[in-house]
Amino acid sequence: MMSRLPDAFRHAPPRAGAMIESLRGLGYSTATALADIIDNSIAAHARNVEVLFDWRNQESVIAVVDDGDGMNAGELDQAMRLGSRSPLDDRKSDDLGRFGMGLKTASFSQCRRLTVASGKGGSINCLRWDLDALADSDDDGWYMLEGPDPESRVWLAKLSDRKNGTLVLWENLDRVVTQGFTEQDFLDLVDRVEHHLAMVFHRYLQGTRPRLVLSINGRAVVPWDPFLSAHPATWSSPVDHIPAQGGEIEVRCHVLPHKDRLDQKEQESAAGPDGWTAQQGFYVYRNERLLVAGSWLGLGQGRSWTKEEAHRLARIRLDIPNTADAAWKINILKSVARPPVSLRDRLTWLAEDTRSRARRVFAHRGRTRTCGGEPVIQAWRTEHFSGGVRYRIDEGHPAIRAVLDDAGDLLPRVQAMLRVIEETVPVQRIWLDTAEARETPRTGFSADCPSEVVAVLSVMYRNLVVRKGMAPQLAREQLLHTEPFDAYPDLIKELPDDPSVGDEGP
Repeated sequence: MMSRLPDAFRHAPPRAGAMIESLRGLGYSTATALADIIDNSIAAHARNVEVLFDWRNQESVIAVVDDGDGMNAGELDQAMRLGSRSPLDDRKSDDLGRFGMGLKTASFSQCRRLTVASGKGGSINCLRWDLDALADSDDDGWYMLEGPDPESRVWLAKLSDRKNGTLVLWENLDRVVTQGFTEQDFLDLVDRVEHHLAMVFHRYLQGTRPRLVLSINGRAVVPWDPFLSAHPATWSSPVDHIPAQGGEIEVRCHVLPHKDRLDQKEQESAAGPDGWTAQQGFYVYRNERLLVAGSWLGLGQGRSWTKEEAHRLARIRLDIPNTADAAWKINILKSVARPPVSLRDRLTWLAEDTRSRARRVFAHRGRTRTCGGEPVIQAWRTEHFSGGVRYRIDEGHPAIRAVLDDAGDLLPRVQAMLRVIEETVPVQRIWLDTAEARETPRTGFSADCPSEVVAVLSVMYRNLVVRKGMAPQLAREQLLHTEPFDAYPDLIKELPDDPSVGDEGP
């Protein structure tokens, strides 16, 4: 008995069945629960982990098998106990756990029978929790059962060909195979799990010699890199090392390429499991295991930032050591992180800079707005004034200037037309279409064939050479610095030295 207890006290253990039923509602999805199981495999130095989905209607089974260190009888007993260690205990620097609860709470959130078999040195030990057995017991005891259920013994064969390793078996999947759940739903679940695991463990899975080989029903999980690190158009900052409570953190900011710089396969992959807009923000890792996948962590200027289309390309990698769990308020699901107050200003500054860069790339469709070091002449300019912001047609743009110079008596009407266009730009409609459809409106001839670009380009070129008397080479040079033709240098290069032959119109 502890000396700190007063003279008068009573022992009040929780009822086993009621306690576990309550723990089932922590909020795991099947994907996040399986990630917790795989954390244990990694902590046990497993190099190969296989996730198995076996569809049998109400008798369906999910299993995880690894080739890690395995557990002897005493170690397995400790691993299967709830709260087997305190989150305050010292841990190894590469430990991915904290609460000593993940194996049990993750499993109970999905199934009513959890069986764990583990081999170490050739000897296989097996224990199981059966929630139905606990519910049927006459008292409140925490009864862990020896060995597998007779109908489940066949699964232990997964360990027969290895000296060390562990099998985690989920049966009676009442939180997965619910009423109306079909085989197709099961297959869709497999896909969602694969996408999640590819994201959470991508740093373990990548490289020519990955630290972890993860498969689902025999198919290797391909890592998903949130930062498109290998793409030449991705902007990445230097790694920032920041001393902090709980241990030094590392931050590296990224701005992904605009989708116009990506092919269809790259676009679909980079969008991530939840889509471009949802995947923006900080990616928080502990020991290179992803905890938070896209969040602004409650940071912001004045109020917390929300996820907006304009910042969809901003993704920031943030690494914390496992000694910082308490300071970052990592929860039992490993899905929430809150930066310490001492770091908020620094992280806000880094995020503000990254968001600003991402907004510029998004607004300019990924194109660099300079050519040979010279600025590109744009057709629209932004005016900021006390009442807000407005958009004006730039009369210095060669296409606009040519019409104004030759308008003669029509000049007032042309200028009136331009003003009407300026005052009726459908800003709200464009914004809604972009936000709701998750699609940037097509501009810059992006949906047109080259012949249409050449037709308009030729009119501009003839005007500069024939009417303005500009040398062909200088005219081509000016077009290279003029929006939207700056995106078509090859077409400009093909313009003839003598543009006088042909029609005047496009």
